[in-house]
Amino acid sequence: MAAHSGSSPTPKPRRTGRDRGARAAAAGVAVLTAAGLLSACGYGAKADDEKPAAAGDAASSASGAKLSADTVKIGYFANLTHGTALVGLQEGLYQKELGATRIRTQVFNAGPAEIEALNAGSIDIGWIGPSPAINGYTKSDGKSLKIISGSASGGVKLVVNPDRISTLDDLKGKKIATPQLGNTQDVALLDYLAGKGYKVDASSGAGDVSVVRTDNKVTPDAYKQGSIDGAWVPEPTASKLVTLGAKVLLNEKDVWPDKKFVITNLIVSQKFLTEHPDVVEAVLRGSVTTNAFIKANPDKAKADANEAIRKEAGNALEPAVLDPAWADIDFLDDPLAGTLQAEADHAVTAGLLKLPTSGSAGAGPNLKGIYDLTLLNKVLAAAGRPATADAGLGTP
Repeated sequence: MAAHSGSSPTPKPRRTGRDRGARAAAAGVAVLTAAGLLSACGYGAKADDEKPAAAGDAASSASGAKLSADTVKIGYFANLTHGTALVGLQEGLYQKELGATRIRTQVFNAGPAEIEALNAGSIDIGWIGPSPAINGYTKSDGKSLKIISGSASGGVKLVVNPDRISTLDDLKGKKIATPQLGNTQDVALLDYLAGKGYKVDASSGAGDVSVVRTDNKVTPDAYKQGSIDGAWVPEPTASKLVTLGAKVLLNEKDVWPDKKFVITNLIVSQKFLTEHPDVVEAVLRGSVTTNAFIKANPDKAKADANEAIRKEAGNALEPAVLDPAWADIDFLDDPLAGTLQAEADHAVTAGLLKLPTSGSAGAGPNLKGIYDLTLLNKVLAAAGRPATADAGLGTP
């Protein structure tokens, strides 16, 4: 795990969902303060970059008993934080569980595009970040999706130009990049800055600290050109900036209780879950098996993920970027539900989500029911493992 650099002070723990969750859950997370703020919450990529991907050798060799669906359509990003998808597909672990039910995959570069595909039936199941999941659920009045498992925690850092920023107290007046307006890292930075007393307009990014929304693909060039002083970004962008001379000033793990926070979840369309629970259960068995494989075979899993990225992006990650980035991500089945509520609360604090006004309680959707961990806990029980919790946000 990366630590603070140089003389960086230990950060004050960020407010958690436990602190604000009761207020948010009681009032309900409602509408966006501006159209599209959280609809742009992917991981810094643009929706028009999405492309279909062939299912690969594993899908083409489907054999055995067929489940209730001929095909399951799976979506994910070619990102290290989606390693559960990358490794499991590369190793054929999902296809093994699905038998003769074939896999069709689609690779996305933005959360909104994946949510749209899920709503349209173009995919059935997908790996996605917390902000798009929250947004997709709330905008559909709780009818579009369910979070059915965790996938990854961590893998986000604040990296800075050491010639311009030495400590966390040097952020005032500086330009810090995030991947997109309203995306998961943008919300985290805005909440962190608010906790330190800095004033920033959430929409424009102007304020005591300038928050500059920059696509992860161009953030390294922006850093080299000196147009930003640092970035609060996911892996592997953070480690790429380090190879360019940036220093890790803060690992986001260090502002969360137990150093854990959700960065990737597994979601399913409610329609597919209702019609094909056996297929969903098979995918969950594959996910649990994959996360166990990653822990037992870290080097092989890392190579699998890098090979999958090479196939999709055309270039593998160099070891100087891959190794530290992979080491900072924790792959797990627990969805860390309490941290999802906290991230929704952070969006409220930042001004990206608002609560219903007095007298309108119940007018807007909330996160109650966003989780359905029934099948995950069935899979875990079969493996002799304890159940995961939904933090009171499960299906009634």
